[in-house]
Amino acid sequence: MVLFYNISIWFYGVAIRTASLFNNKARQWVSGRKNIFANISDALKGDEKIVWFHVSSLGEFEQGRPVIEGFKEKYPDYKILLTFFSPSGYEIRKDYKGADYIFYLPIDSKRNASLFIDIVQPKIVFFVKYEFWFHYLNLLKKRSIPTYIFSAIFREKQLFFKWYGGWYRKMLTFFNKIYVQNQESKDLLASINITKVEVAGDTRFDRVYALAKNAAPIDLIAQFANSGFVVIAGSTWEKDEEIIARYAHKYPDKIKWIIAPHEIHKSHIAKIEALFKLPTLKFSDADTQNIQQTNILIIDSIGILSSLYRYGKISYIGGGFGKGIHNTLEAVTYGLPVIFGPNYKRFKEACDLINISSGYPISNFHEFETTINTLVGDEAHRQKAGKLASSYVDSMRGGTKTILSQACL
Repeated sequence: MVLFYNISIWFYGVAIRTASLFNNKARQWVSGRKNIFANISDALKGDEKIVWFHVSSLGEFEQGRPVIEGFKEKYPDYKILLTFFSPSGYEIRKDYKGADYIFYLPIDSKRNASLFIDIVQPKIVFFVKYEFWFHYLNLLKKRSIPTYIFSAIFREKQLFFKWYGGWYRKMLTFFNKIYVQNQESKDLLASINITKVEVAGDTRFDRVYALAKNAAPIDLIAQFANSGFVVIAGSTWEKDEEIIARYAHKYPDKIKWIIAPHEIHKSHIAKIEALFKLPTLKFSDADTQNIQQTNILIIDSIGILSSLYRYGKISYIGGGFGKGIHNTLEAVTYGLPVIFGPNYKRFKEACDLINISSGYPISNFHEFETTINTLVGDEAHRQKAGKLASSYVDSMRGGTKTILSQACL
């Protein structure tokens, strides 16, 4: 099985190098790993005590962030080394001040794992959510370096639980402890005799709570929201935007929209503007005069979405008509009911929100229209949904404290 794994990793490397000839993200993946071992060796000082955190991409970084910052506060004499697998995480957070060193993770091979661990010499290691790299984990286990994974979630369909998944199950034994999001994951692991497991929840709840608590006001957005019923549409894609535009055309004066698309390149922003037959305004062009002359504000910058939700009454979370919905928690921590498309079932928090009547899945324009009109028209219903949403976030916080109280040096 190791041979098959090594061959798969090799083919992955070939494929991404080929793709790098015409795909920018693949090009970043390759160029970011050029001379990686020399770069790491040059950056590190031999006498430092290193704790290594590894995340796949941006979403996992946000889950890991409260633990990174909590660890730094608890152990200020340790240096944080953070690695990313994906450019979509690394390129956005490569200047993150909470880590002392930030690199791409070299592709998983026996040689690379040995070189990396020899250079870094981590005292303790944390993986976040889904990262299972055999050679790295195997060597960490052999060298008795404490290794943990947190915010992990498991489902029956994963290879670990298949009759032919014995080799994959072995990787789970390499962790000193697995911190899972829910009891269902713990029960699944127990069914395959993985027992060094604790339910610690999803550390994203700690992160979104901290974001909301420390968010700076945005004066122009406050001015826009001051004179109407505002819906925040976050991380939208084309299908989401088409539905919103159709609603806005049918009810031009009912709602003020703040649309923060997932992709903010000029061609996508231009597409959104073309969708609407009503006056729109890009945030980059907004001032105290023109912000009052539109009901549709398009956010064409990154980094402020989590702060926008405080100005809304309802949120729509994009991605549900594609691969899956984006982050609902940033909205519900402000007490907003959330609406999202049909591809939500892989996301525990979305299912939880539906169960407590704070999340509203929709499959088409008619369902979207009905849901929006109900929430706008029935204030008591909307406020109750919002209070349940914020209470849900409060009840799920505390994973960071659990992990840092146990996974210690």
